[in-house]
Amino acid sequence: MSTATMRRLSLPRSEAIEVLVALGLSIGAAVSLGFSRFAYALLLPPMRTSLHWTYVEAGGMNTANAAGYIFGSMFAAGFSKRLGIKNTFLWSMAVSAFALVGSGLVDSYGALATLRFVGGLSTATLFIVGASLATAVNAGRSPSWSALLVAVYITGVGSGIVVSGLIVPPILAHVGAAGWQLGWLWLGALSFALMALAVPALQAVPLQPGRDADALPVSEALSLWPTFAAYAFFGAGYVSFMTFIIVLLQQQGSSAATAATFWVVLGAASVVGTLAWGRLLKNVNGGKGLAVVSLVLLVGALPVLVWPGLAAAFIMAIVFGGSFMAGPSAVTLMVRRLTAPHLATAAIGAMTVAFAVGQAAGPILAGYVSDLTGTVSAGLWTAPLLLVLAAVLAPLQRNRQS
Repeated sequence: MSTATMRRLSLPRSEAIEVLVALGLSIGAAVSLGFSRFAYALLLPPMRTSLHWTYVEAGGMNTANAAGYIFGSMFAAGFSKRLGIKNTFLWSMAVSAFALVGSGLVDSYGALATLRFVGGLSTATLFIVGASLATAVNAGRSPSWSALLVAVYITGVGSGIVVSGLIVPPILAHVGAAGWQLGWLWLGALSFALMALAVPALQAVPLQPGRDADALPVSEALSLWPTFAAYAFFGAGYVSFMTFIIVLLQQQGSSAATAATFWVVLGAASVVGTLAWGRLLKNVNGGKGLAVVSLVLLVGALPVLVWPGLAAAFIMAIVFGGSFMAGPSAVTLMVRRLTAPHLATAAIGAMTVAFAVGQAAGPILAGYVSDLTGTVSAGLWTAPLLLVLAAVLAPLQRNRQS
């Protein structure tokens, strides 16, 4: 590609425009995690009631999603190289939207689990290529500004949580437990509508020929082993909470309106917290960022477990909500520092495989303990233990590869 063509495709230097582009890309994060992954927590109580699921079955549905996430993480770089990173972004968003709509059209466990798997595959691809695109928005490669743009992209997760919290609870309040299908349909339809807003941002990201490799070289993967391990435990710990927290609050006596308010506050805290963490993490080397985030998340998870009540729930919403997406931010920024640009998508994908393995195991473990003890709070005590392991392993990551 000629220099003149690259100039025409390059993003204007205005920082305001770059922020708008990152915001447009953040729609992918909203659909991939805010809707497809986390809105399940809102829909789980009525689904469990209507479909008579055990806690293991409920956790298994998120495990099916995480299993798809593993495959999406593994193949995101390959899809990106063969289809083009921008086409991969759009196609994966479309498949994610179809999976959401499909979840509102079936009620068998097998069909729902299959759709959760397909949704996991497409949303992992969507989130990974979106993160890679976000790192390319700032053509000047300023580390501090790039960190902010990645954080802006990841705020889409919190925005998606807020939107789902404003849409799903009113539907359930109006229709009742059977309204869970309508909730999925609305989220899917909204995802299709949001694609139109993402397209201009996608077109504005500068193209970088030769950027994407199929896989992360073994030597580089081995040098990153502490982060792989820590990220897996981090994923297992945080997603257990995100899966069952609404069920826990309802068991503790919270009304549907209170639970919905909690969810919106958690999402809003995620938006604000992700931006704040983005500025903090830009100066943190090695795996220290993920370690600190894990410890803060641990502190945020404890109040609702040791001090049941409304105050504890909203403390958790602010602290936990403001920190849980800082883990992916920390890992994305670390990957950018420690790997070559053409390995970015493959490296983020490899990290996300470890993350997804943890996310697959966490809900099953929490669900098993919950079924064994008869209370979801007992199962959620697994989360702090997993986060401690993440905090211990993450600092072992060296700042520079050998």
